[in-house]
This record gives sequence, structure tokens and C-alpha cells, in this order.
Amino acid sequence: MSEELHWLSAVELLRAYRSRRLSPVEVTRALLERIERLNPRLNAFCRVDGEGALEAARISEARWARGEPVGLLDGVPVSLKDVVLVKGFPTLYGSKTVDPDQPWDEDGPAAARLREHGAVLLGKTCTPEFGHRFTTDSPLTGITRNPWNPERSPGGSSGGAGAALAAGLGPLAIGSDGGGSIRIPSAWCGVVGFKPTFGRVPAYPASRWGTLSNVGPLARSVEDAVLLFTVITEPDARDWYALPPDPRDYRIGLEEGVRGLRIAFSPDMGLATVEPAIAAAVEAAVGLFSELGAEVERVEPPGIGTAPETYTALKGVMLTQALAAMTPEQREVADPILVELAEPGTSVPARDYQRALLQRQEIGATMHAFLNRYDLLLTPSFHFSPLPVPGLPAELRSPLLTSWVNQTMQPAASVPCGLTAENLPVGLQIVGPRYADARVLRAARAYESARGTFARAPV
Repeated sequence: MSEELHWLSAVELLRAYRSRRLSPVEVTRALLERIERLNPRLNAFCRVDGEGALEAARISEARWARGEPVGLLDGVPVSLKDVVLVKGFPTLYGSKTVDPDQPWDEDGPAAARLREHGAVLLGKTCTPEFGHRFTTDSPLTGITRNPWNPERSPGGSSGGAGAALAAGLGPLAIGSDGGGSIRIPSAWCGVVGFKPTFGRVPAYPASRWGTLSNVGPLARSVEDAVLLFTVITEPDARDWYALPPDPRDYRIGLEEGVRGLRIAFSPDMGLATVEPAIAAAVEAAVGLFSELGAEVERVEPPGIGTAPETYTALKGVMLTQALAAMTPEQREVADPILVELAEPGTSVPARDYQRALLQRQEIGATMHAFLNRYDLLLTPSFHFSPLPVPGLPAELRSPLLTSWVNQTMQPAASVPCGLTAENLPVGLQIVGPRYADARVLRAARAYESARGTFARAPV
């Protein structure tokens, strides 16, 4: 069994701890050894806390030995994207402009909840500078690579998290999503990712991406993602945007399926040209929902054609906050793409910014009305396959099929639904109305259960 420890799910690990077949120390040590072996090639982790992880695992092991585990994740290893505050770890956002010599004496909400539930924090995963693009390549940490093919990107901006999961470097990961940054690496790495309804997962400090940004879980199974999501939805008074506390356990009702749901399917949302292999895999996945008893209807795009330009405008203005805080010397060491995207935002007239905000409201109202007629919406998670590294061509910088969901604040999951001829994963996006997080996760679980175990990356 020791050879396969790295592929065990969080749920399987907890069962093994309970029966004393495995210990948190044994599992943590195996994962740290695998990280040491594979991370130099993949660059998924930018910081690994081996000593701290083993100490947390020993404490967890003692609790299990006494029959007194705490919370829902006692002894389960978790990684956190390097935009999430973790006490004792520098949080550098993939940037050379952030001073690492600071106290770093506070946990963000996600890290705090993980500690309260007994999780073992393995370390920080790589992100592009300030999470600004959908490939993971930063001036600070370099290129992160996809375990399915190291010459390809794992996506971004939670690319380190996606790569770590796909390579068996831990069962659970915390990411963030300001335009697709959880769902894109989930699609490109063949794992599960969930962007919650905005405000459902508390976040602190406030993101540079404002109300576009969400903290959420990534995992290799929906069941694991839901377990992690249940933990990080617990309230935290530091988030002014947070929704009212909801004490639900999202595992309850997860297996209820999709029978009777009315589901819309748009192959491109009228926004993107989808690669044929991706379109075919998604079409096949959509057909499975019909077999599961859902009423699936192929629909015309809902009329949100302004979404890409609106997102670009909002993103540009938000990035200027990062740029404005930099000295001329810091700009010299920043990601040139970040500077290029942020520079126009420094001179945007107030009326143009207000127009972008009004366009966002129209997009939100359109999708709110659309998903008042349907229970769920299915689309591809992304319209083309993982890009070669390095590089992000200018014409491919807009995450067309994911960023509109951030504007509308709706929940959306990406689940793996197939492989291209080049053996690269394809993701299916499942979008729900605002606050219907449980429904989205239930549908993701129904599809995953019917599809069967997804292939593993060849690492």
C-alpha cells in the first residue's frame, strides 16, 4: 500500500486513520518524499514546510491514538496557494516586489479553518504574479509544469495547486479564482475545482480582484472537494463581504443525483471557438446527464457578448492597484505582462469604468434570469488545450468561458470529462444560480460517479 499512499483521497485517508491501517505521520512522510522527488521537475510548490508538516502529523497521530480526532480533516495533508495568508510562511503572490522579511504572524480564514480541523499544512503552491494570468509562470518562482506533459502549462492562476494534485503531491488544495483560476488548472490537470458563490468562503485580506475573486477547493474527487469546502465555508469576522453564516454540511445530499433537473447546455456561450476534441468530450459528458435522468436542452447563448471586454476593463483597473504600489525599481522586476495589462488602467476615465460596472450588472441580470429558467448550465471549462511553456500569446489572454461567472458571482465547478488525442485532460464546467453551491456539487458528483475513475497523470 505504501507505493500508493500518494493517490489516496482525503476520505480514504480518514478511514485508514480511523481503522489504524495508516498514520498521519506515515502519509505525510510519503508525500514529502514524493514532493522532494517530483517538485524540481514540476515546480508545483514554491515553499514546503517539512518540519512543520511532520510535527502537525505527529500531533494528529497522537489524537487518533487516543480516539480523539478533531474536526473533519485531522491528519489530512493540504496545500495552499501562495496568495493565502499562512502564519509562519511568507505570502509573496509570485512577486519579487513583496518583501519576504515581514512577521507573517496571521492565518487567513482558510488556513485558520484548516488548523482548527486538524489538517497538516504541507506548504505553498506556485502562482503567477498576483494571480493575474491563466498560466503559472512568475518572475519569482519560474515556470510551473503540467504533470500530464511537462512541456505544457497546468493553467493558472492556481496552477501549482492543480499540478500538485495531478502529480499525487497531496489530496487537497486551496486555490483562488478571479476569472477561472481554480477551474482552468482543474481542467488542464484533470482534477476537480470549485469556485463558490461569491462570499460563501470568507477571505482576508481583501483581494486585489475585488468582488471577482473567490477562495475555493481543488481535489482529485468531488467528494474530497466537498469535504474541504464544508470546512472553509465556516464564518470569519474579518471578511466584510462574507455571506451570512451557513452551518450546513455540504456532504449531506451529495449523492441525490440530477434526476428531474432542467439543465441547459451551451457549447461555447457565444464567446469562444472551442477545439474539436474538447467539444466532443464535453458533448459526450452532457449526454451522460440525460442518461442520469436530467432534462438537458441545448440552448442559444444567453446574450452576454460584452462579458470579455467588461472583464478586461475591470481587470485592468484592478491591476493598477498592484502597479501603483510599485517603485520604478520594482516595475523592472515585475512580470512584463502584468505591467502591460495594468498600464492602460491607470488612465481609464471614470465614465468608462462606470460603464464597465453597468455592463457587469447587465451580464449578471441576464444570467440571473437565465438560470431562473434552468437548474444548471453546462459548458466546456476552457476552449483550448494546455499551452506549451513558456509563453502566453496576447490573443489568448482572455479566459472566455470562465471569467463571466466571476462577474455574475455564480458557483461553478470543473470536473474532468475526457482526454484529447495528445493525452491532455478536458474539463466540463457546471454552473448554477447564485447560492446553489450544493446543487452544482451534487451534479458534479453525479457525473463523476457515472463516469467512473478518471485517468491519472503519467508521473
